[in-house]
Amino acid sequence: MHGSRGPQHNHGPNRQGDYFKNEGSNSNGQQPESSEQTNPNAALTLDLQSFRKPGEKTFTQRSRLFVGNLPTGVTEEELEKLFAKYGKASEIFINKDRGFGFIRLETRIIAEIARAELDDFIFKGRPVRVRFATHGAALSVKNLPEFVSNELLEEAFAVFGQIERAVVIVDDRGRPTGKGIVEFTSKPAARKALDKCSEGAYLLTAFPRPITVEPMEQFDEEEGLSEKLINKNQQYHKEREQPPRFAQPGSFEYEYAMRWKALMEMEKQQYDMVDRNMKEAQEKLEAEMEAARHEHQVMLMRQDLLRRQEELRRMEELHSQEVQKRKQAELRQEEERRRREEELRLRNEEMMKRQQEGFRGNFPENREQDMRMHMGGHGMAMNRNSLGGASGPAGTPAMAAESSPMMAGPGNNNMPGGGQGGFPRGLPGPGDYNKQRRF
Repeated sequence: MHGSRGPQHNHGPNRQGDYFKNEGSNSNGQQPESSEQTNPNAALTLDLQSFRKPGEKTFTQRSRLFVGNLPTGVTEEELEKLFAKYGKASEIFINKDRGFGFIRLETRIIAEIARAELDDFIFKGRPVRVRFATHGAALSVKNLPEFVSNELLEEAFAVFGQIERAVVIVDDRGRPTGKGIVEFTSKPAARKALDKCSEGAYLLTAFPRPITVEPMEQFDEEEGLSEKLINKNQQYHKEREQPPRFAQPGSFEYEYAMRWKALMEMEKQQYDMVDRNMKEAQEKLEAEMEAARHEHQVMLMRQDLLRRQEELRRMEELHSQEVQKRKQAELRQEEERRRREEELRLRNEEMMKRQQEGFRGNFPENREQDMRMHMGGHGMAMNRNSLGGASGPAGTPAMAAESSPMMAGPGNNNMPGGGQGGFPRGLPGPGDYNKQRRF
């Protein structure tokens, strides 16, 4: 837009009467009108601590003064002596060929005091001009979101270099105007910020509208342009031939003055139309942005849902694999248990079989011995019957003959000399006994 349409910033330097009165000042606080004004160094020394705010940065570009109309041949030591009352200076530069210089004082307030006192001060026969120097590392920031503060603005631009000052411009009611000022300590940092913000879209808040960064246009609206500063050339005298007046209707001046008014009205209407179009375009863009934001959020929710579904599917697969592994482990344990039971059963059967075989191997021998012993008694009776019938004198020798070998057989456990199986040696065995019965 037009440069004159922007807000004017009044730094508001107070005059010398607002701070203190020089010894050479009159009752109204004005410097005496003489060819040689009183040297301010003759005044009382300033209490510099009273003009320093807590935490205020010192020796910044804002406390840098331009000193013009210097006498020919002035030195840096003489300029420093002129400003000695205002504390030690960190920077003194003089261009002797063009008659101007720069000096940087400790704080902005001290610089304002020095400017108020020394502007138009007669220094070696010439009135010096003291102004605040143009800040070469200052940037103008536009399209600031509503909730950007000075601190956030400084934090946002501190990534490009050291910041001296960051201010969000507000109106007379304290409402933000969407504009701000950022002052760096060096020009390279300001150039870096300007290039980066011009190439990309720098966002300060969640609102996706990038800020606009431009070189700072600085105006000296504090003092303006006085009559003595105007160049009195030929054009000046031509323009100043007539005093201020209203144009008379029907005159040449009135006709062209009205045409100029129509042109300026057209310009105003064009600006208003541009403002309306810009406002409508901004509202449309905000509506589209809100719809796109909603759609973007829906897309993000959909992606999150798909991600959660994928995670759920993986978890179900892991759970199924875990259940399958558990079942396989249970089957292996069951098979192992059955195998062990089968081995135990076979081992028990083997042991029982061995016990039965051992029992069978021992039981027939004892049984045969008992039968032989039992059958031996019956055989003796049978032999007695066959040999002699009833007992009598005739049967006694035979029984004694038969019983004597049996008594001496090694097979008898109770008698020595019994034969195998418990039968006396020489007596018939069970097989012979069976043969005898068949015959």
